[in-house]
Amino acid sequence: MGIEGGNLSSEQLQFFDSNGYLVLESFANPAEIESLRKRMEQMLDEFDCSSTASIFSTKNQQQTTNDHFFESAEKISFFWEEKAFDEDGNLKQPKQLAINKVGHALHEKDPVFNKFSSSDKVSGMLRSLGYQRPVVIQSMYIFKQPGIGGEVVPHQDNSFLYTEPTTCTGLWLALEDATIVNGCLWAIPGSHRNGLVRRFLRDENGVHFDRPSPCYNQKDFVPLEVKAGSLVVIHGDLIHQSFENQSSKSRHAYSLHVVDTNGCKWAEDNWIRRNVDPEPLYSC
Repeated sequence: MGIEGGNLSSEQLQFFDSNGYLVLESFANPAEIESLRKRMEQMLDEFDCSSTASIFSTKNQQQTTNDHFFESAEKISFFWEEKAFDEDGNLKQPKQLAINKVGHALHEKDPVFNKFSSSDKVSGMLRSLGYQRPVVIQSMYIFKQPGIGGEVVPHQDNSFLYTEPTTCTGLWLALEDATIVNGCLWAIPGSHRNGLVRRFLRDENGVHFDRPSPCYNQKDFVPLEVKAGSLVVIHGDLIHQSFENQSSKSRHAYSLHVVDTNGCKWAEDNWIRRNVDPEPLYSC
């Protein structure tokens, strides 16, 4: 499905309401994709490997979360793949092929990423979804490196970015073709209708989930294979995941998470605790 000027059609809204996700083909044009990829390439070239960085893992996030992770909420920070290092702690391959992701304030701190994140078509789409005063609460450039791109276990975005009432929507832009072979997204259609399963909390002891993850039947998941430039819109309660990338091709993506700030409250026990409130994309 395509999109005209950022506004969703009634059919698209109905599909999203029923399934909890929506694929918008050709949301970003080739020039936009190129600009985001080139800018990240430049950032990586300038990144000093000896500077602070941490490993990112959705399997062991309680253990790998540290100050570097917490402070990334208002910075541009680099996170390594779990399998990027050998037993002696040395990188097994060039840094460009060892980074898991860069986040979580690209949309604020970098003009190239800000331009796309605050574009009229993004705002128009959020208006279609009923957002009154949306803010981008986090952004990530995800590499899904060939051979070592890590698994992202089944989860709901509202677990991590909780508002009362819940308002999180994920916007996942494919910067390369995403296929079953190189680790595309998978989702359980309609799972958003079952509500929030658990929350990821931050307290004096660090971060933890308030309850164990349910067991999911892999047969319930459908693959979301998309072409570069496609945007996947993800309801905050949708169960989704991605597998390891065991192929020789990367799967770059730019991911935004949006919450509303009109008539709802940001939870104080979320992992993101900002010193400065984010600017809304617009206010109705």
